[in-house]
Amino acid sequence: MQARIQCLQSARQTELALDATLPPLHAGVDEAGRGPLAGPVVAAAVILDDLYPIPGLDDSKKLTARRRAQLADAIKAHALTFCIAEASVEEIDRLNILQATMLAMQRAVAGLRIAPKLVCVDGNRTPALSMPAIAIVGGDAKVAAISAASILAKVHRDSWCEQVDGQYPQYGFARHKGYGTAVHLQALREHGACNLHRRSFAPVAQAMLLKTAL
Repeated sequence: MQARIQCLQSARQTELALDATLPPLHAGVDEAGRGPLAGPVVAAAVILDDLYPIPGLDDSKKLTARRRAQLADAIKAHALTFCIAEASVEEIDRLNILQATMLAMQRAVAGLRIAPKLVCVDGNRTPALSMPAIAIVGGDAKVAAISAASILAKVHRDSWCEQVDGQYPQYGFARHKGYGTAVHLQALREHGACNLHRRSFAPVAQAMLLKTAL
């Protein structure tokens, strides 16, 4: 237990040290929904207000859904500016998921009402932007603005899944959030794909071929 506490403290110190080296008006950018078999990929961009720090920011995957929702409200209330953007299923199938993710990130940054001095992107690559940008592996646990973007993107994407679940209850989107779980794959085999599914993703394409063959 003591070792875990020390590890968490060390990670937090790293985050604080990294944040301290970043210029004012830096934006954090992250995405949600690259892996699922259905729906848009979502990106968020956030510039936090140094005068209104938001306690508890972290990688969205480490937080409960309730805590994410609470933090999303706080981010929207206290950030200097934020933008949530999407790339559609059609764009994913046409461009591929990587390029569609970059497109969603570009849209999120372009939607900020304040131009950032630097864009910090979670991961190992950045989209083409008109301002300087850096990629930070594990940035959603190291840079507060990226953590905030991670939370906004995840909450938005999960909300989308819950909304469409009522339209397509046979797939269980609210339960698995579009990921290729056993339940989702079985639903694809039984019902085929709907217009929300990414046809360029192998499990969806396979399910469509199987459905056509029957």
